[in-house]
Formats: sequence, C-alpha cells, structure tokens
Amino acid sequence: MERDYRGGKEAGQQNHTPNCFLPISLLFLLVMQMRLMQTGAPARFRPSGQCLAIWLGLYCLLFSSCAGDFSPSDVRSGLKKALSNTDEQIFLGDTIDNHYHPNVIMKRGEAYFEKEEYSEALVEYKHFLELHRNHVLAPYAAFRIGEIHVKMAKTIDRDPEPMQKAIAAFDQMRKEFPGSRYDTQAQQKLEECHDWLAQMHLFVGQFYYRRGSYLAAAHRFEQVLKTYPDKPVASDAMYFLAKSYHEMGADDWARDHLIVLAKKHPDSKFAGDGKQLLAKISATQPKTLLAQQSESASLSDAGSGIAQNGLISFFAQPPAGSPPPSSVMGTVGVPSSPDSLGGAPTAHSLKSGFTACRLGAWC
Repeated sequence: MERDYRGGKEAGQQNHTPNCFLPISLLFLLVMQMRLMQTGAPARFRPSGQCLAIWLGLYCLLFSSCAGDFSPSDVRSGLKKALSNTDEQIFLGDTIDNHYHPNVIMKRGEAYFEKEEYSEALVEYKHFLELHRNHVLAPYAAFRIGEIHVKMAKTIDRDPEPMQKAIAAFDQMRKEFPGSRYDTQAQQKLEECHDWLAQMHLFVGQFYYRRGSYLAAAHRFEQVLKTYPDKPVASDAMYFLAKSYHEMGADDWARDHLIVLAKKHPDSKFAGDGKQLLAKISATQPKTLLAQQSESASLSDAGSGIAQNGLISFFAQPPAGSPPPSSVMGTVGVPSSPDSLGGAPTAHSLKSGFTACRLGAWC
C-alpha cells in the first residue's frame, strides 16, 4: 500500500513538471538586448534601462518557479549556448570587414602567441605585414615573426632551420624598418641566434670526434673558427681542431693551433689540456721529422741507383745467347720501348711518388 502511494506521488510529480522553456527564452532575449546596447545599434533598436529591468524581473520570477528542476551545470550550459548563438547572429554581418582590420589581425596573432600556438600566430603576423606594411605596428609584427622562429627552434641537437629563419627575419626587419623601437632588441636576438648556431656546430663536431670521424669533425671546428671567431665557443673549437689534426697525424697543424690557443685564450677551460697536448707533440715531433728525412734520403739514393742501372741496361749491348732487352726490361718493370718510356726516370720523380701522406688514410 505504501509502495503504491509513493509510486503515485512520483508519477504525479512527473506529470505536473512545470514547463521551463519560457525562462530560457527570456534569458536569450535578455542577452540579445544587452548585446545590442553594447554594439552601438541604432536608437530605435536599443532598449532602455527601464525595459531591461522589466525583462530581468520577468526572467527571475519565471525562472524561480522551476529552479528545482535545473542543476547549476544546466544553467551554465544554457547560458553559454545562448551567448554563443547571440555572438554568431549579431556579428555575422561584420565578420568580413573585421577580418582585415589591423587591430583585429594583431589581436588574433597576440592571442595565438600567448597560447604558444606559434604556427597560427606566424600566419596572422605575416597576414598583417601583407596588408598593412605601412602601419605603425608593422615593425612589431616583423619582430614577432623572428621571435616565433626562435621559439620554434629546439635544442642544439635538432634541426637548425628555425634558427636560420629567425636570423633572416631579424635581418629583414632591421633592413625594412631601420631605427625602429625594436631595432636594439632585434640586434640582441641576432647575437643569441648566432651563439646558438656556433654551439650547434661545436656539438656536431664533438659528435664526429667521439665516433672517430676526425676529418668531418675538423671541418665543423674550422667552420666555427671561420664564421664565429669572437664567440665563447671559439676556444673550445680550436682545442678540438688541434686534437683532430693530432689524431690524423698532422701534428704541425695541431701545434700551430695549440700555440694560438695558449696566446689568445689563456683562460679557457681547455687551456691546461692544450698545453699538455702541445708538450706531447713538441716532444715527439723532432723524432718524427728526423725519421721522415732519413726515409726521404734512402728513397732518393735508391731512386738514383735504379735510374742509373736502368739507363745502363737500356743502352748496353746484350751478350750473345741472352734474351732481348725488351723481355728483361719487361720483367723488371721498365717499359720495353723508348717511346713508352717517356724519358728516363729521375730521383726526384721516384721520391715524389713515394712521399707519405700527412693525414694517413684520409689522403
């Protein structure tokens, strides 16, 4: 019996639920009236303050009658939907005009930049420069383009293309808008970009050096010294370049760079290691030079003897019963005819043919 009573009560509540569509409609109309006052519509369409008060009173009265049927989330979602629909209806005719307004484009770009959506912000700033290059904010838009490329660049072990684009953007900004209020900041950003690229080349060179690719490493270190001689990483590049030359056997080149390192960068973090490597090279270099001179002298003497014996055997008359000179000369490796000989071999030619490569396997 009690169950039937409760079931009938619940059924009665469901059948007598008040229709709350009217308060929502009034809310929609109220929001529209408020937005018309803000957008500067003609006077005949703008509601007065007394009219708005009447609308607000009716809304509160009708909405309070069904307040128990809606949760706060339902109210918020309905209000949000009403506002979004109102924006779409009121500003639909002005979208095309506002899309090309300089302030609107700049605000969109700034909004994307603050949200770290750099690709979208880049499109807006470029759009601004295409349409409003003579605007007072044009230097700022050009500066923002360079900043976006800097933000898009990652660590020094990644692709350096964004940083190269940033350098190009800052250079173009200083060229097209000389003397602007952002010129000094652009110069500072350029210095930071070049520091980043110098560190990137040093990092790649050290990577090649650790893998034993000394020639590729030397190329990177030379690029740092040639392009960024005044950067802080120049001393590090000079030390690793000397080590690369030492590993390839070019100790004289390594010695020259170590001497320059000790003179120009005495306070660098590799100054002590450079002095130790220089002492090591200086201790072994005289022996190496003496061995090379002895080898060159022996090759010169051997070449002279071979040349003399070859000429004597070429012009000498062979004894009876001996094979012809062509077969003998062909056996020892001398050309069989004077035409193919091309002149008698000299000690200088033999010596130059046996000169050892300074860089070993990299020649």
